[in-house]
Amino acid sequence: MNITEDSFSDGGRYLEAEAAIEHARALAEDGADWLELGPASSHPDAALVPAAEQIRRLEPVVAALGPGPLPLSIDATREEVLDWALDQGVGMVNDVRGFPHEAIRERLGASEARVVVVHSLLAEERATRDAATPAQVLDSIDRFFDRRLAELVRAGVDESRLIVDPGMGFFLGSDPRSSIAVLRSIPRLRARFGRPVFISVSRKSFLRAITGRDVDAVGAATLAAELHAARSGADYLRTHDVGALRDGLAIEAALDAKD
Repeated sequence: MNITEDSFSDGGRYLEAEAAIEHARALAEDGADWLELGPASSHPDAALVPAAEQIRRLEPVVAALGPGPLPLSIDATREEVLDWALDQGVGMVNDVRGFPHEAIRERLGASEARVVVVHSLLAEERATRDAATPAQVLDSIDRFFDRRLAELVRAGVDESRLIVDPGMGFFLGSDPRSSIAVLRSIPRLRARFGRPVFISVSRKSFLRAITGRDVDAVGAATLAAELHAARSGADYLRTHDVGALRDGLAIEAALDAKD
């Protein structure tokens, strides 16, 4: 859930705390396992949001929802925001820059939170439109996780808390084929790094590029990509439409059930 003004999918809808809290509770009722809150957008055209403003957006929502029936995850890049989130005892933190600074890695080592380590081709806090090829992206993913997972373990983060997110959409540049290549590589990523895989395809740019649909009409494409990720072994699926994904997974399970 985006507590932002300019997220590509739902910017402005949940900026007010009451709307955010109500929507979070609806996501829980739809069957979410986690609630992830993002106080600043990271798409290429997003405005930068000061850390103090991000925390101001999060404070009333986190106070209302946690501790609650579902654990909370905070999707943030600024160290001050991540520090604040860890002080609140959230169950997971997610940084699209992959925790590049040593100080925050040491703080993570002293915490008990799960750590979603995101690979991306980033310009500061926002995604890019770099024209990287699929082969270059896959090589970048391998080199990044080889280095960053080792750095986090050295900082004291228990390996059991590490989750790998290879990135999707503009986090992998402007070529939609890169996201398709990464989705195809999920089994290899799980085998290579031995960690759970976190996939976030919901309403992403590559789906819109392939289908020609706008963001409000890409639900079917999102679900198709999510179900592929689930079949391929993804452990976490980050979605805007929890109910549709739950229904899709239920049908998959029924089809796979032994008579």
